[in-house]
Amino acid sequence: MSHGVLLHQDDAPDHTSAVTMAAIRECGFELLSQPPYSPDLAPSDYLVFRSLKDSLHGQRFGCDEKVIDTINDWFELQDKQFFVDGVNSLTHRWEKRVVLEEDYIKKL
Repeated sequence: MSHGVLLHQDDAPDHTSAVTMAAIRECGFELLSQPPYSPDLAPSDYLVFRSLKDSLHGQRFGCDEKVIDTINDWFELQDKQFFVDGVNSLTHRWEKRVVLEEDYIKKL
């Protein structure tokens, strides 16, 4: 990998359009290859939702507003480093999944 900007995105049509790809090249970004959907490469799946799910475990809510308030409170309690560490771990996860062609998620 280069020491420039590495860009990881999904293969949504907006992300792979000719205009988008031209802008990525023009900016000099290195586009990381995208394997088929892999939750070990989605920070929301391997970090945010797992941690949020653990935090909510065993709680019961009587209305949608209570769920929304609890989730908003959880996000406010997370410090910046929580998210920074999650994004920084993406490099390791990407290398294991794409470069080494390993399944990062343990199968049962």
